[in-house]
Amino acid sequence: MKKITKILLSGVLVIGICPFTERTSQAAVTSFKDVPASHWAKASIDEAVVKGYFKGYSDGTFKPGATVTRAEFAALLARVAKGTPETTRANAFKDLNGHWSETEVNRAVSLGFIIPSDYPNGFKPGTALTREEMAKWLCSGLAAKDEDYKQALKDTKNTLVPVAEFYKGGLKKAAYPYVSVVLGTRLMAGYPDGTFGPGKTTTRAEAAVILSRYGQVQESKADTYRDLNEMREVGLTGTNLTSATPFVYSKYENVDYLNSFDLITEKPFSLRNNLGEMIVHRMIIADAPTSSTVKNMYGKMFIDKDLDRFIDEDRYMVFMEVTVTPNGDNLSNLAFANSTGYRLTSGAASNFTSGAIKKYGIVNLPRVDYVKSGFFKKGVSRRFWMAQSINRYYSEDVTLNGSIIRVGNSLTSFYIPN
Repeated sequence: MKKITKILLSGVLVIGICPFTERTSQAAVTSFKDVPASHWAKASIDEAVVKGYFKGYSDGTFKPGATVTRAEFAALLARVAKGTPETTRANAFKDLNGHWSETEVNRAVSLGFIIPSDYPNGFKPGTALTREEMAKWLCSGLAAKDEDYKQALKDTKNTLVPVAEFYKGGLKKAAYPYVSVVLGTRLMAGYPDGTFGPGKTTTRAEAAVILSRYGQVQESKADTYRDLNEMREVGLTGTNLTSATPFVYSKYENVDYLNSFDLITEKPFSLRNNLGEMIVHRMIIADAPTSSTVKNMYGKMFIDKDLDRFIDEDRYMVFMEVTVTPNGDNLSNLAFANSTGYRLTSGAASNFTSGAIKKYGIVNLPRVDYVKSGFFKKGVSRRFWMAQSINRYYSEDVTLNGSIIRVGNSLTSFYIPN
């Protein structure tokens, strides 16, 4: 009797520690006591269990809210990933010798998901996996499988990441490309408050959904994802202009190269009438015919129902990030409106606010008189965003069909082809 009891207890223990190892029939999928038909992740949980990635517990539960560990997610990735690694890695981590996940962690390492040098003090398999780690693992696996994903990680090293932590703090620069790629491919999503939660952990239910998405993304090309394309362009040039709109760059003033936006970024230039100095950083296009119909991820950083600017469905909203350093304390609304000579970089009717910018921590050009409010102060550099718009469709009127911005001896010029 004692021997039988020990065997039964051993079985329960194995299921509790390693609830990912056996395939489960379709009949078992629908029997989890804690995953009702109304559960938000039921379809993904069912799929993951049928395919053998997950298994339920001996008490008939799935524990959808339980935290996923490093060992568990590494095992899941080893199972969902297609292909055979060029070289097989063994004994990747000394602290996994004899551990239930050793073989699958080694496979995950061989497939490029996990970089052993990231864990110099051991893998520590029972540690809860953070969302930042998860993003890096997912992207590293994609990059090892496809060169374009590898390039996407390079392209987004200096991009604007559409999460609250980008401006509010909490997102390391080294994580920019990984968070950008998982957001751009919809492998992972942010929270309703705009945060990504790099240090938060992931539940079994969330992992099931992510696995389902990874199965699709690993079969797709990086350039098929619009939001990722926009993040890549912003990382390389400072704008998402050509990936979000039909605009193309022109060879203005008979030059033999295209006048792309990056030619004018990060170059200080003087404002008119000795008002001060400006630097252009980024230009983000929001594809939003209405405030409730925002089609791109970047647009959602700026536009929501509380936007106080009228949206013309025939135009794109344009948000320009600049730094201004006044030479005096007289930079008023009217003076700033005529300070550059170019509509997209001037302060003319560029003031705006919305609930979205508060969510993401964006500093906006406010609807106040700058002299009275103290928004601009002599010698103090102020980085902020302004709002403008550009045409959505081709126009015979050249003043509507294109734009030019000059910064010193450099300029950018773009238009909509007929």
